Parts: sequence; C-alpha cells; structure tokens
Amino acid sequence: MRFFAIMRLPCTVKKIKIHVRNLQKRISVNPGKMRDLARLIFSREGVSKKGEITICFMGDREIRELNLLYLGRYEPTDVIAFDLSAGKKEILADIAISADTAIRNAKIYRTSKLYELNLYVIHGILHALGYDDRTAKQRKVMETKTAHIFSKICPSTKPMP
Repeated sequence: MRFFAIMRLPCTVKKIKIHVRNLQKRISVNPGKMRDLARLIFSREGVSKKGEITICFMGDREIRELNLLYLGRYEPTDVIAFDLSAGKKEILADIAISADTAIRNAKIYRTSKLYELNLYVIHGILHALGYDDRTAKQRKVMETKTAHIFSKICPSTKPMP
C-alpha cells in the first residue's frame, strides 16, 4: 500500500537536491520514498528555489546530543531542523529525526512508526522553509499547515491523533 500519492512534480522542485541518511536500525527507511515525500512537500508549498537538504534518521542518543549542542536541552526530541540558507536565495537545511521517538509516539498516539516519521519529515521541512513553533500562535500555524499537507499527501490518514 502506498503511503502517499505519487504525482507529477513541477521541474522547479527537482532543483532541490535531497539526501537521506539512515543511521539507525529500528525502523526501515526507504530513502527514495522519503525523497518523494520531501519533493511533494516542496511542491505543495510552491517552492521554486534551488537548494539542498539532508534528512537524517537517527536514535535518541544522537538527537539528544544535537539538542544539547544546538538548543541547550539534554533530552531526545522528535525532529530538529537546521536552516543553513544563506540569504534565502536557496534552501540549505539539515533535518535530524529520531526513530526512537517515532516508536514511542506511535504507541502513545496509536499511529504507525512510518506515520510518525513522515510527520517529522513534514515538520522539519516546514522549519526549513521558515515556519516556527516557539509560541502558541506559531505552533497552531504549523499544526494547521502540517495537517493540511498530510491530508493532501495521504487523504485517508488522520493527520493528528
């Protein structure tokens, strides 16, 4: 069963190089499908910039270290996005995703591990596109945007448990 619909993408989305790295073994990750998901998100957001992103799947230990190093919090988290874009003329970002957190959250929210990973990819890319979730208002905007993207990519799946 396909998780999201594959559609014809505008040429502009293909200007973004998407790298997928899998540093964990707890959840099977299909790099091609993750690249397709990222392209769908960029397409849905109307992105026409050139650029490059890396989506890296890892465990709690690795993401906890990144969280401490860059955000000052010594705890695991679901996703951390680093927007490295210079001047907004192109997209340059690294997105770190915790498979361990996806496994935990799938049990808590009664979703699948793959659902959680896809949710984190959407969330991370939205951060890379300039969305933030530090305030309640910003969180609401991101949640709405995430739910909208999820409903377009996979209409039969509820975006938020």
